Formats: sequence, C-alpha cells, structure tokens
Amino acid sequence: MKPELFYLACVTAFTGLLWIPYIIDRALVRGLVDSVGYPENPKPQSPWAARLMKAHANAIENLVLFAALVLIAQDAGISNSTTVGACSLYFWARVVHAVSYTMALPWVRTLSFSAGFVAQTMIAVQLLK
Repeated sequence: MKPELFYLACVTAFTGLLWIPYIIDRALVRGLVDSVGYPENPKPQSPWAARLMKAHANAIENLVLFAALVLIAQDAGISNSTTVGACSLYFWARVVHAVSYTMALPWVRTLSFSAGFVAQTMIAVQLLK
C-alpha cells in the first residue's frame, strides 16, 4: 500500500471512531433509555462532548476533500515526498484538531485546522502543476 493510501486509511479510521466518546458521555449524562430514544427535553451533553461532536462533524467535512485529493493523486500516479509528507501532516493535524477542540484550546485548534488545509493545498498543487 502506498503511504498516501495508508494515511487516508488512518484518517478515515480515526474519523470513524470519534463518535464513541461522545456517545458514551450521552449515555452517562442522559441514561441509556434517553440516549437511544427521542426525549422531549434531553439533558445537555458535557461541554467537552459537545465540542467533540463539532470536531467530528468538521473531520467528516474535511475527509471528503482529503480523500478526493489522495485518490485523484493515486489515479494520476502522483506519489512523491511532498504528497507523502502532506498526508502525514494532514493525519496528525486532524488528531491535534480533535483533541484541541475537545479540550477547548482555540489557538491550537485553529493552527491544527490550518495545518490540515496546508496539507490539502500541498496535494492539490502536486496535482495541478
């Protein structure tokens, strides 16, 4: 497996697992019945869990762009140190983004999001040059 696809698999798996902690919090805060049902006035989730839900949504939105870029690069036969480095950067930026968003570290969150954007841009430049 090429490194870019490995990082795409890692990003996808990480994104796919982000829901687990906030669902556990939901069950602990609301109870199991309200967690699986449709309560009229549900108890709010813990603040960290609400932030993780937003980080998860952001990760899903950005995964679409990252996956498209990586798959286009693979189809075009573009694989070099820049694309590999960008994929690695993107993976770690998304991990830091999720953690910093959950822990309410706004500057770290913003910088990690920006790093992910830079990584996507690096791949796009390799595709378009």
